[in-house]
Amino acid sequence: MTDRLQLEVHDIEAPVLTGIYSEETHLPQPLRISLTVDMRCPDRFTPDTPLSASKNYLDLKHAASTALPAGVHFTLVEAVAEHICDTLFLQDERVLAVTVKIVKLAIAEAGESIGITLTRHRR
Repeated sequence: MTDRLQLEVHDIEAPVLTGIYSEETHLPQPLRISLTVDMRCPDRFTPDTPLSASKNYLDLKHAASTALPAGVHFTLVEAVAEHICDTLFLQDERVLAVTVKIVKLAIAEAGESIGITLTRHRR
């Protein structure tokens, strides 16, 4: 059995230019983004293990917010998720897989969650 380390950051809200309908294409839409990142796991964590043995959670938050290019329109939220995965794979070679869940907040009518989940593995 292989050990696994998963880092998680959930419910980041980010305004992103996305959509295919005319009412969606001119203003950023609020998205709720959650990430689960599978990392190569060290043999052991001890009380004095440095942060470099893992990954800073703020790197995940950055990939799902400030690393999204301003002024770029993503037709599909799947492309937003793809960009987030690419960012995390480029940041750190220890990232083995990324799961991105995106909920489109603007289209919910009764509090439901409408969106996608994309999982990519390092190739």
